[in-house]
Amino acid sequence: MAGNITFSMIKPYAVQDNYTGPILSMINEAGFRIVALRMVRLTREQARQFYAVHRERPFYDELVEFITSGPVVGMILEKENAVEDFRKLIGATDPAKAEEGTIRKKFARSLQANAIHGSDSDENAIIESDFFFSKLERF
Repeated sequence: MAGNITFSMIKPYAVQDNYTGPILSMINEAGFRIVALRMVRLTREQARQFYAVHRERPFYDELVEFITSGPVVGMILEKENAVEDFRKLIGATDPAKAEEGTIRKKFARSLQANAIHGSDSDENAIIESDFFFSKLERF
């Protein structure tokens, strides 16, 4: 299944700003099938585990603080070439540098509050999907 799934998470400010529906619509219109979907508020420990790959980076503590500031919407998406196609759909991490029409350009508040997370590799898509969802929660 590698190559055909990606993990995504609509971040707290985008959820708070009522962008969940429009973002999901863009995802559907881009040809992704939602395999799993859940709204949850991560604990600090869960956020630390999810972002463990960034533990040594200077922005790690701010990232944990931000992602635990409100509910997020986690999802597994399916499509041929899912990771690469989804990265194009969401745009650059910095919304000021994102292409017009991308999710981050349309809905992000800032570099840190960039509206949405998308897996950066097939391997991380599997790891992140397994972190958020059991096999029983995927359809």
